[in-house]
Amino acid sequence: MNLGTDMSLWSLVSEASLLVQLVMLGLLTASIASWAVIFNKRRLLRVTRDEAEWFEDLFWSGGNLHDIYNEVVREGDGHRRGAAALFKSGFEELRRQRADGRAKADEVVASVQRAMRVAMAREVEQLERGLPLLATVGSTSPYVGLFGTVWGIMNAFIALGNVKQATLAMVAPGIAEALIATAMGLFAAIPAVIAYNLFTSRVDGLESRFQTFMDEFAGIVERGVHADKVKR
Repeated sequence: MNLGTDMSLWSLVSEASLLVQLVMLGLLTASIASWAVIFNKRRLLRVTRDEAEWFEDLFWSGGNLHDIYNEVVREGDGHRRGAAALFKSGFEELRRQRADGRAKADEVVASVQRAMRVAMAREVEQLERGLPLLATVGSTSPYVGLFGTVWGIMNAFIALGNVKQATLAMVAPGIAEALIATAMGLFAAIPAVIAYNLFTSRVDGLESRFQTFMDEFAGIVERGVHADKVKR
């Protein structure tokens, strides 16, 4: 570190020690990656919520299951997320079981539930993708920044030991350089922590919504299958 008097941000960063610069670069990279996840996850959750509302309106509109299935397929992949994906998997499994005709009513219901659970696991996995990165950035960035701060201050005091008379002007750039690392650590961590908590809450809400629909659809299937057995 050149103990000069230029206190501009760029000068402090460019004249910092190599290790502190690497810490800053790592924190900047982590911040960019977390913001990319934040924007993508925000869009995905909004689309999934809108599609859930579209499908729920369709499902409870009073149409029969075949018409609902045909509508979901006709809308294409854009409306096959969330509850629509659960319904599609469950209905296709119900249709296979009815075509087979050998399974008992309880076995049919259990098979449909398994198909929907697999579909829900895939949907939740997609919604949760990227959240571990936010958690990692939020929990580790302050400590990485603190490490850069400690290293920078240590270098500043070591440099002071090589001069006969120490002044505030000589130590200030080194301390300022070190504190930039702490600020960058907080800059990376705070948005990541807020986004992680917000997105986790929304994913939990959507998962609960999917589970509720799965239970309701399983009940409809069970009543329909038992009614068919009685008619036979």
